[in-house]
Amino acid sequence: MPEDTSRSGRKRQAIVEAATALFLDKGYQGTSMDEIASAAAVSKQTVYKHFADKERLFSAMILGTLTAVAEPFATEIRALTETEDVEKDLGELARSYVAAVLQPRVVQLRRLIISEAGRLPALTRAYYERAPERTLRGLADCFEHLAGRGLLKVDEPPVAAEHFAFLILGRLLDKALFYGLPEPFPEAELNRSAEAGVRVFLAAYRPR
Repeated sequence: MPEDTSRSGRKRQAIVEAATALFLDKGYQGTSMDEIASAAAVSKQTVYKHFADKERLFSAMILGTLTAVAEPFATEIRALTETEDVEKDLGELARSYVAAVLQPRVVQLRRLIISEAGRLPALTRAYYERAPERTLRGLADCFEHLAGRGLLKVDEPPVAAEHFAFLILGRLLDKALFYGLPEPFPEAELNRSAEAGVRVFLAAYRPR
């Protein structure tokens, strides 16, 4: 969506940015609307004009960040259906995948929303459906298409999508979520995980 450069749009963006920093630093329960208004340099009334309550502001922050990350990756998955070099392009997709999911801010947001699953179940379900589940559906559709072109041998596309995702991400994502790493993973480590995962995936799903 085009950036809203109106005065109201700039204030809304300032509120979301201030809320994001505070939620990540202090958590959902530990952040007040007064603090968000102060950090955004707007009145509390202005915050409530844009967001009826803290839950709606939190949802806007989570889902807005999700859209910014998920949309470009969904486009990459769709582009893979036209590949002429499945090993090369699947490797590039895998590297993009780990880089996107393991961005420090994305990991922080994932940890934050998991911590609020009991209080905000509708939001956590929406996050799952629009991020991990959407990615798996996109991968499944892509692998089914590639199988139709004879580039992969896939009997159950949803299972193949799960295999790909967990081969690429599994250990590193677990480590990021449990350790709460303050710094991003080295690029070389991300690439090693992506490339090893692709090798194993193709060993199972390349036509013989």
